[in-house]
Amino acid sequence: MTVQRLHVEKRFSEIAISGNLVHLAGQLAADTTLDIKGQTRQTLEIIDRLLADAGTDKSQIMSVTIYLKDIENDYAAMNEIWDAWVADIEALPRTCVEAKLYAPDVLVEMTVTAVRASN
Repeated sequence: MTVQRLHVEKRFSEIAISGNLVHLAGQLAADTTLDIKGQTRQTLEIIDRLLADAGTDKSQIMSVTIYLKDIENDYAAMNEIWDAWVADIEALPRTCVEAKLYAPDVLVEMTVTAVRASN
């Protein structure tokens, strides 16, 4: 089985697809000057767009790993945006952990595994 990669850059690709399995690289807001709600909203918008590029959508997500810079102070606000994003679908499997992210202004990063319909 071959691997198809989309949005390929020198160091990484945003999407890897094998069969019906879709993996997204860690996604984060383009504007890291935003607060946790803004960064979460923007990150989820990017995930929606990348899933569409891969031929699927959030209802087909198998798992999400959420990395928060400050879980104690940002968890509730992140969940407010998350809950609105998943309001129209069944609850998704997810893990949420605190992590030291690659830059001080990054407050949230998410990795996603999803499936897509057979071709």
